[in-house]
Amino acid sequence: MKRLICAAAMLAMALPAAALADDDDDDGFGLAGILSAKNKEDLPPIILSAGVPLAEAPWELKSGTYYEFEIQGDGSQELALVGPEFFRAIWVDEIVVEGLEIRPLGVDSVEFDEAGEMEIGFVAIKPGSYYLKVPGSTGETQRLEITIK
Repeated sequence: MKRLICAAAMLAMALPAAALADDDDDDGFGLAGILSAKNKEDLPPIILSAGVPLAEAPWELKSGTYYEFEIQGDGSQELALVGPEFFRAIWVDEIVVEGLEIRPLGVDSVEFDEAGEMEIGFVAIKPGSYYLKVPGSTGETQRLEITIK
């Protein structure tokens, strides 16, 4: 009986180590999980400039994937991007402005008062249809349609 208990205890201690040693993960992620480089995709930049389309095409995102994109403002006009529903459907990892990393709990909008760049890293979470747009605009070119599948 003691041998059986001892063998069961040794097996229980060995299982976690065996799981860590398994390099053939089904999901293909490294130790960083969904934040690993294998799960990261770069999106085309969003351009904030008076009279210029925000993006060339709508974005189709996959839930659980980590994405990064840049917002480039040329300073031609004070411009913002709003999309509270989109920002609630993602987990924002960081916003980088001039080398400063910001780790927000939530975002409703971003605004450029002058020329500059911003990079946003996030994980798409909630499937659905969303948008980012210049507030107060009505033109289709001032709106980026986003689908999370």
